[in-house]
Formats: sequence, structure tokens, C-alpha cells
Amino acid sequence: MSVLNFGLQNGPQRIVCMTEETTEWLYLLGEEARIVGISGYTVRPRRAREDKPKVSAFINAKIDKILALKPDCVFGFSDLQADIAAELIRHGVQVTVFNQRSVAEIFSMMSQVAAMVGQVERGQVLMQTMLEKLQALEKAAAALPRRPRVFFEEWDEPHISAIRWVSELIGIAGGDDCFPELATQSMGKNRIIADGSEIVRRNPDIIIGSWCGKKFRPEKVAARAGWQDVNAVRNGQLFAVKSADILQPGPAALTDGVAHLHRIIMAWSAQHG
Repeated sequence: MSVLNFGLQNGPQRIVCMTEETTEWLYLLGEEARIVGISGYTVRPRRAREDKPKVSAFINAKIDKILALKPDCVFGFSDLQADIAAELIRHGVQVTVFNQRSVAEIFSMMSQVAAMVGQVERGQVLMQTMLEKLQALEKAAAALPRRPRVFFEEWDEPHISAIRWVSELIGIAGGDDCFPELATQSMGKNRIIADGSEIVRRNPDIIIGSWCGKKFRPEKVAARAGWQDVNAVRNGQLFAVKSADILQPGPAALTDGVAHLHRIIMAWSAQHG
């Protein structure tokens, strides 16, 4: 058979997604049939957990199971999966590792994935809809008489503040991140607030918790020594947002995550604006 007799296909046909956001995006694109393996942390969409084998966590993966699936592409995220990617590459697997840390970079990742699976047009339509909704939220937020100071806590011990895309979404939703200077740091260890009194000093009006991997406990936050006079604590403005909705740098954050932030901020404004 001629080596040229291969036919033309739209990108990879057997994809392993080692993080949730690319899985969710492929489902939205109608290309879930290409997915042959997913992360065990995947919760969006719910049916993915029932349909697809779970072959990775976040910083580790079942290499033998991935290889058995014979993927022609594996999607990963960030330097945290660099060792997994390197091992797969040594086994001859194509690996595409994204490193989106901002709203713009999330859109860029989605654009690239859509192109890889031959869904540029559908991807553009979906992304345009997301963009228009973000613009509508931003416009509504611009009319607020006062913007609340928001402390977003990604982890409690030690305190870790919002990563860049979360900080940007807080801004779009109508709030001001209390620690914008830390948001540019991609690694959680570089967003640690060692001295909790600095959070108290910045006196957030709203505290939002999304403790990745465990339930946010507002009563524990309110009981922290010296926090009783923080505006958010005094006024009962402590809220949880599911990590799957806000800490995955993909469609969820740009839709459900930011919408939740906006509802919290608008409700605060109705009471305190």
C-alpha cells in the first residue's frame, strides 16, 4: 500500500485528557468520541466519569494504562505534569501541554484545541457567546456605586490567594482582588500569605473560599484569631465556590464560575453599595 494512501482526518482521533478543562471543552465541541481517557478529578461534564476510563490524577498518571489506550495525542496542563509528559514522549506519544493562566490564555487554549479537532467554526461560536456574557457582566459591574474588596482563598493552611484567571474574573464580576500582586504568580507556593494579619489589614468586604480538594468552612474562617472585625466576617459575607467551577482554567471558570462570583458581588452591592 502506498504510504500516501492514508486519507485525511481532522486531527487526533484518540485523545487522553489529563485535566478536566480539555475534556469539558471537547464535549462542548461535540467531539467527546475522540476522548479515550480522562483525569480522575473530572466532574464536568458528569457523564464523562461514566463514559471514559480514568487514567491520571494531577501530578501522577497510570502510564501503562495510557499507553494501552493507544492515544495519538495526550493533553496536559502546566509544568506540574512535565514529568508525566516527558515519560509519555519517551514512549513515542504526542503530548500537548497547555499552560493557560489568564482569561485570554484560556480562550487561546480553547481555540487551539478546537482547531486540532477540526471544529474551528463551532469553537468560535461557543467562545463568542462566552465572551459576550463576560462583557455583559463587566458592563453591569461598571455601574456599581462601589466595588467590594474580595479575598479569594484557594487554600487555608497556609493561606493561598487567587491565581491570575480567578483574579481577573473577580474584576470582571465587579470586585477588586485584595492581593492582585500575587495573582501573577503561577505557582501556589508563590501565592502564600504567610502572615494572616496582612489579610486582616487589607480588610476584605467579601471572602470567597475554594479549597481545592476539601470543603470550604466559613465558620472556621470567621473564628480565626483577630478576624472578628474584618468587614466580610462582621457582615457575614463568606461564600464557597466549587473548585471545579472556578479553579479549572477552561469553560467552567468562564461561565459558571464567574457567574457565581457576580451573583455574590451584586448581592453585596444591593446591601452595602
